Amino acid sequence: MADTTTKSSGATYTTAEAGYFEKRSLKRTAGVWGLWGIGIAAVISGDFSGWNVGLATTGWGGLFIAMIIIIVMYFTMIFSIGEMSAAMPHTGGAYSFSRAAMGPWGGFITGLAETIEYVVTTAVVVWFSAVYADSALLALTGITLPAPLWWAILYVAFIGLNSLGASIGFRFALVVAIISMAVILLFGILAFAGGAVNFDNLLDIAPTEGNSAFLPFGAAGILFALPFAIWFFLGIEELPLAAEEATNPTKDIPKASVWGVITLAFFGLLVLFLNPAVTGSKAISEGLDSGEPLLAGFRVFLPDDVAAILSIAALIGLLASLQGIMFAYGRNMYSLSRAGYYPKFLSLTGKKHQTPWVALVVGGVIGYVILLLVLQVLPAVNEELGASASGIILFIAVFGAVISYIMQMASYVILRRKFPNAVRPYSSPTGIPGAVVAGVIAFAAFLGIVLAPPFQLAVLTFVVIFVIGIALFALVGRHRLVLSPEEEYALSGGLKDGPGDVA
Repeated sequence: MADTTTKSSGATYTTAEAGYFEKRSLKRTAGVWGLWGIGIAAVISGDFSGWNVGLATTGWGGLFIAMIIIIVMYFTMIFSIGEMSAAMPHTGGAYSFSRAAMGPWGGFITGLAETIEYVVTTAVVVWFSAVYADSALLALTGITLPAPLWWAILYVAFIGLNSLGASIGFRFALVVAIISMAVILLFGILAFAGGAVNFDNLLDIAPTEGNSAFLPFGAAGILFALPFAIWFFLGIEELPLAAEEATNPTKDIPKASVWGVITLAFFGLLVLFLNPAVTGSKAISEGLDSGEPLLAGFRVFLPDDVAAILSIAALIGLLASLQGIMFAYGRNMYSLSRAGYYPKFLSLTGKKHQTPWVALVVGGVIGYVILLLVLQVLPAVNEELGASASGIILFIAVFGAVISYIMQMASYVILRRKFPNAVRPYSSPTGIPGAVVAGVIAFAAFLGIVLAPPFQLAVLTFVVIFVIGIALFALVGRHRLVLSPEEEYALSGGLKDGPGDVA
């Protein structure tokens, strides 16, 4: 590193040495539909697994109301994020927004929360993908493989795919996203054609004393349902991380994000109404069917061998998210590493494909270790315990997401006042009121996690990781920062955009 240093908010910056950014370069390959595809791909697995576990403690009515609330949150939030991403077209995304608004500490806290969100979400998707893959393998061949072997296969395959270059990754994501949506539409068509849809099944969970079939656990169920409703959308906010790989980020990222939320809202509501209407809410909220609710739905109106084949199609939805969300943790870790918040070797990119392969590998190793630890803490003796374990790691991911959301919405409000002269190529149609609404709903989801007794272990685990990360930043990281594009934008008051000395 060169000797030139800058100090700000208790942090020390060093001007990058010659060739530093060249070793950490990305390639612009994505248009608006490639961005839309990677966004949909990152999220679509939420329609295939995970959301249904919430029915056991919230009931269908609670989850439906929560879904409507979360749709409002994502629209208002994505408008705000779209404005910030157009003004700050850097790979840093959420970390970049909070860094500009709240200084290095705010940037690090938001970036760390997002790292946990994406690394753990990838682990959750790997978990569910292994369940679907093994179910299909067993039905077709009578062979079953241990979960850790499936996890290793999935991580190796998709780290390899993501390392082959952004253009390949974006095309793959778009194709599998379209296939995944087609599977959901096929489920709906066949369910109606086979006469398997019975909307009375939505409310088949027996209400507790004094409550109704619509809200079997009372109005409190709505609060606890918010984190599960988020699972239908979690990850679409990753698109700003593709800013340095998009051909026209200031226009395409806001547009792809809004259309992404519209698409996900349609398919999420379709699944929420039809899947439990076929299987019954109770059946897919607990027990043997909780890990593969869509496959359980296919089994209701199709022969087992046909359902097994369709489970492979359903697996594609999970693999789509594995591709998309792995892209997110790779770019998140890359941007924080490039700026010096994380060890700088994590931001190295390959000479040929220009992808952050080191961050992808390290994030994959961390995710695999998390899954092994989950098996140690909550041994998956049977499918029911396996679902409980997946719920724990799912909540860790959502907990990281809502903290990131709260920080980003606070950043939006601050930036509107702090950088009044900053260039804003796109403006949120809901402005500051929309950001406040999104932030309040995100905080309610935060409470829904903290106050949910079954998932206190998830909260505790997240807090421990968070505290360790903040301590390391306080002791070491804040003195090793680099004047990356995100940092220069913040230090210049929103008037500078690229690598170089701060004026």
